[in-house]
Amino acid sequence: MALVEKSVLIAYSDRQMFDLVDRCEDYPLFLPWCSRAELHFRDAAKTVATLHVGYRGIRSHFTTENAKRMPERMDIRLVDGPFRHLEGFWVFRNLSENTCRVEFQMHYEFSSRLFDKVIGPVFNHIANSLVEAFVRRARTVYGAAHA
Repeated sequence: MALVEKSVLIAYSDRQMFDLVDRCEDYPLFLPWCSRAELHFRDAAKTVATLHVGYRGIRSHFTTENAKRMPERMDIRLVDGPFRHLEGFWVFRNLSENTCRVEFQMHYEFSSRLFDKVIGPVFNHIANSLVEAFVRRARTVYGAAHA
């Protein structure tokens, strides 16, 4: 099973970063590998969405249900997709009015060796570049960091 762990200290609030991650319908605007996002359901407690992804000619899609505890945490659980297992979380630790630590962790295993061989490198690239993509998005949406 693959594990991705990332952590970054950022000069934006926990709420700002939580909101960026929760707005999955905006992902195609700033995640180059996300061609489409379908929002199925959103309320204060959870978000369910399907992401259509592609990288270097390989395409796939998966659906997750994200349980939310605003603005501190979002737990990711697989609903459907080419995985035997996919779960993870985002944690947004408030450090001051305009500073937080963003932590991302994801465990995943593909449902077959073929998927692992074909989609594995794509998904590994996606998972490993995700936090930095949200840092860039924060700069675009909220302006220069104000720490």
